[in-house]
Amino acid sequence: MNLRGRNKVSPEFSMSSMTDIVFLLLVFFLLTSPQITPEALDLILPKAKGKTTNVQNVSVSINKELQIYVDKERVTTSNLEQTLKSRLSGVEDPTIILRAEEGVPIEKAVNVMDIANRNKYKIVLAVRPNEN
Repeated sequence: MNLRGRNKVSPEFSMSSMTDIVFLLLVFFLLTSPQITPEALDLILPKAKGKTTNVQNVSVSINKELQIYVDKERVTTSNLEQTLKSRLSGVEDPTIILRAEEGVPIEKAVNVMDIANRNKYKIVLAVRPNEN
């Protein structure tokens, strides 16, 4: 008398379907990730402990009273873009150093960054070194 069953179940686990699913998820995330991240301004942020290697063409400073200075000359918000254009015309690889004092609303700094982005200027945000 033969009591063995005809259907044998293999105790091995097949990884092929699992790898197919992982591969499809990988492809999905690779295709959708550029659409998720919005395009941002290209900023060069210096390390707090080091010095910047870029050549400084123009310095834009904003103090707590929201007064804007290009180098040491005070300018109005409406004349800022024109002043930067005249100072950086003919300069190869123009760079702006943005020095915003603590407590300055972010809108004022973003305004300078927007001007730099429109005119294809590099912008470096100046920071205070870490004091350990």
